[in-house]
Amino acid sequence: MTVSEQAGEFDIESAEEDERIAGLGKYVTLADGVTETFDVSEPFTGDTAGTLPACQEADMREAFERAREAQEEWAARPVEEREEIILDAHDKVLDRDGEFLDVVQVETGKSRKHAHEEVMDVAMNARYYGHRAEGLLSRKRKKSGIPGAQKTWEYHQPVGVVGMITPWNYPLSLTISDAIPALLAGNAVVIKPAPDTPYSALKSKELLEDAGLPSDLYQIVPGYGPELGDPLIEECDFLAFTGSSETGSMLAAKAAEQLTKSSMELGGKNPAVVCEDADIEKAAEGLVRGCFTNAGQLCISIERLYVHESIREEFVEEFVRQTEAMELGTGYDYSYDLGCLISEDHLEKVEEHVEDARAKGANVLTGGTARPDVGPSFYEPTILTDVPEDSLPCCDETFGPVVGIYEFSDEEEAIELANDSEYGLNGSVWTEDYDRGVELASQIECGTVNVNEGYAAAFAATDAPMGGMKNSGIGRRHASEGLLKYTESQNVTLQQAGTMSAPPGVPYGIYAKGVNYALRLIEKVPGLR
Repeated sequence: MTVSEQAGEFDIESAEEDERIAGLGKYVTLADGVTETFDVSEPFTGDTAGTLPACQEADMREAFERAREAQEEWAARPVEEREEIILDAHDKVLDRDGEFLDVVQVETGKSRKHAHEEVMDVAMNARYYGHRAEGLLSRKRKKSGIPGAQKTWEYHQPVGVVGMITPWNYPLSLTISDAIPALLAGNAVVIKPAPDTPYSALKSKELLEDAGLPSDLYQIVPGYGPELGDPLIEECDFLAFTGSSETGSMLAAKAAEQLTKSSMELGGKNPAVVCEDADIEKAAEGLVRGCFTNAGQLCISIERLYVHESIREEFVEEFVRQTEAMELGTGYDYSYDLGCLISEDHLEKVEEHVEDARAKGANVLTGGTARPDVGPSFYEPTILTDVPEDSLPCCDETFGPVVGIYEFSDEEEAIELANDSEYGLNGSVWTEDYDRGVELASQIECGTVNVNEGYAAAFAATDAPMGGMKNSGIGRRHASEGLLKYTESQNVTLQQAGTMSAPPGVPYGIYAKGVNYALRLIEKVPGLR
């Protein structure tokens, strides 16, 4: 039975469903029909936006079975044919951007301008890999151990079926943008989206199928981790996860038990350093975005802000002014600067962090208040100072619109403070001396560091790797690593002359001396090294 026929057993009309997500339930992979369902909320209002099947273990294993069958034919297709599909998806996501923005907003509650970042990211990754996959995957000649006697090539073979567990904060871009290089490498992909935001993943399947991707090659299995996590790890040939450090550590350990490779983009407590020569207005504007984009629910957003003591007062005044100018709202247009948090449960966590800091002596310069008058999970962008070291927002990831401001007196202290964290995902440096900024950035222990930008410049640089140091993850997305991690590197060497042992009748001692002489000769000739 096909996916659409199986999903048809789920009477989507029996539940109230937002028209912007209507019909996407047909893209759910099911094995034996629907036994349980779950509701997806619209954070703007708290109302139910739609209802989907809560897939079980059998559904996950069915998805991998179909994906594995489809992958064999897909891997045999020329890479340029795969590229054509992805480049068509690039055009379609831009042509129909309003559809994708609506779906993302319905289930995340983010502002439209922040939802637009997701469409941009999908298009940029499709463009980058759609034009480079063939070159990255092509057979490459390598130096042989014995020049002239051998020829060596490097191949890249697909791993098979990639399992992905994707997050709720960027449910479109962190689903399809990671899947694109995996698919281009010749793999199939099975995705378990976050239960808060499954419709964006289903919309990505619609996009790829409209662009010509075979249906079974890209499977979406919505539901909950306890039922779906173990079978996904057991079945996949590579595990990709974006989420919390705690969960990522547990998943990586499970994958390692069966020697399954994995990549993990995990949490962050990201620092920014504002030097004494920074353009204060420009830095404040950039860090308002860097701290509060998507209501701070961004793994690379800034939560620790270090300002040089000589400009601290002036910077803080400007930063507060620009923060207070932000407008919160629930519109499905570009009228508002900031949307809401993903849920009322997450709102409680953010409130807990701020109240813990306040109770222990922190000052709230602005914000620090929920806004139920705007919507059930809205929270004002919040700036703290004098944050005690034993308070929750000092060292723990808040993942909300909350930033603490600290000061420093010299560069050495700034680097020490920025690196004083178990995390190392993203950092930011602000200075008008570009050379100095790049040098400072290289000393910050983060996988990406922006100079005169909060996060977007480095994330948009798809030709450079992006990922975390320390407890912020393993592996990289973007660049060649973002595609080749989904392959098995293969060494193929042709012995075209001689042998790798002593010829018949030649004593091994004489053979060994000859080999040693040849090795010395190779070392002395630059072209042979």
